[in-house]
Amino acid sequence: MTELIFIEKALDDLKSASKDLENIFLKHFDKIQSMPPRRHMKHGIPFHVENVTAQARIIYNIVGENVYVLRCFSDHKSYEKWYRSYR
Repeated sequence: MTELIFIEKALDDLKSASKDLENIFLKHFDKIQSMPPRRHMKHGIPFHVENVTAQARIIYNIVGENVYVLRCFSDHKSYEKWYRSYR
């Protein structure tokens, strides 16, 4: 089983999310930990993305047996702003 390591910004994102959305994020963390999906982001961005809801996203990186959770976006607008900063 892989280990999840949360970057400080991801923890801040989780704290600012609603309780309902936080519970959904936790379910997806369990899914990532048991079997990490390998969906890479486009345009050469070196991270993976997990769709949590139609709006929410988890950005993470897999290094060996560790999964580093970088960001947890609760809305698509902030995700798109972050995504565009890499393009």
